[in-house]
Amino acid sequence: MVDKAMNLLRITLAVIFATTPGVSSAQEVSPCATCTQAYRLECQTIYEERQATCYRPVTETVYETRKVTRQVPVTETKQMERHFTVMRPVTETSMREERYCVQRQVFETQYRDESYDQVRNVVETSYRDECFTVQRPVVETSERTEFFTVQRPVCETVMRPVTRTVMSPVTTMQQQVVDQGALVNQVTVTPGSRSWPRLTWMSRQTTVDPVTGMAQTVRPGLAWVQNETPPQQQVQQVWKPNPVVVQTPVTSFMPQQVVEQVPTQVTRMVAEQHSRKVPVQTVRMVSEQQTRRVPVQTTRQVVERIERKVPVQVCRMVTEQKVRQVPVTTCRMVAEKRIEPVEIKVCRLVDQTEEIQVPRTVTRMEPVTYTYRVPRTVMVRKPVEEVGCPTCG
Repeated sequence: MVDKAMNLLRITLAVIFATTPGVSSAQEVSPCATCTQAYRLECQTIYEERQATCYRPVTETVYETRKVTRQVPVTETKQMERHFTVMRPVTETSMREERYCVQRQVFETQYRDESYDQVRNVVETSYRDECFTVQRPVVETSERTEFFTVQRPVCETVMRPVTRTVMSPVTTMQQQVVDQGALVNQVTVTPGSRSWPRLTWMSRQTTVDPVTGMAQTVRPGLAWVQNETPPQQQVQQVWKPNPVVVQTPVTSFMPQQVVEQVPTQVTRMVAEQHSRKVPVQTVRMVSEQQTRRVPVQTTRQVVERIERKVPVQVCRMVTEQKVRQVPVTTCRMVAEKRIEPVEIKVCRLVDQTEEIQVPRTVTRMEPVTYTYRVPRTVMVRKPVEEVGCPTCG
């Protein structure tokens, strides 16, 4: 029975050493002189801290001084003479005879009859008896029994289960990609800038017609010219990424449900029936017959004649002819030549050179030191229970 257990233990250790890398078969069993003592090898992971230095790009803004030439308008004033013709009015006055008719008023007094009838109201007062009914209130007091319900609070302690979540830490290995790149020089071409077209004197030139292929001469004169600066090449350092996969331990918390019994104060309302006497006032109306004297006014109309004579002024028009002297004014225009000084403002463009600050972005690499942990597997030998020697029993 002991030999069978020994053989089974040796086979198990041989399989473990065969499947574990970096472990030799010489480390299977370490027997002593008198009896055999077996050991068990276990894998244990340890982490070594290492430091690494990498470079990260840092961007700074640098200002450069450049000279810029621009066109500035300058206004000048010139004196000139303007010749123009003015029409001057000349007035002449003469007298002419004019005959006209005039309507003269003649007033006469006449009398008009405006007699009219006037209706006058005569008021007469008489009395009559009027019977009416009056409702008089009578108040009566009585008592009635009123039942009402009262809610009385009753406090009780009840145990209720409360479920809460507890977060337990769990460590796992996670692969992360770390950028271990470097800076690479890259050429950037900046296109030239164009200015607004301006009027410039062009000298005599000889060009070739692209259609016919014949030489032709361009006369000198003013032409619209657009200036263009040549493109510039700049060398910049660009970060070239180099992703590397690294095993990193990650500790995460896993939720677990825990149920606890919590005492809770519960208040419930108990209904109780009560009664009370309530006084009730009842108002009833009693009818009473009454009599009163009411004055009544009667209006009667009486017609009266009123005589009235009204004087009226009547105006009639009489025509009369008259003669008067009327001045007549004649205006004629006479042309005159005049000279007037005029100020004219002339605007011309003048070249002006200025110094401006142009921002430029510069990238430099700054060293950064960081610490990372590297996992390593170590084989640890642990003793198993002692096995007796087969020779000594």
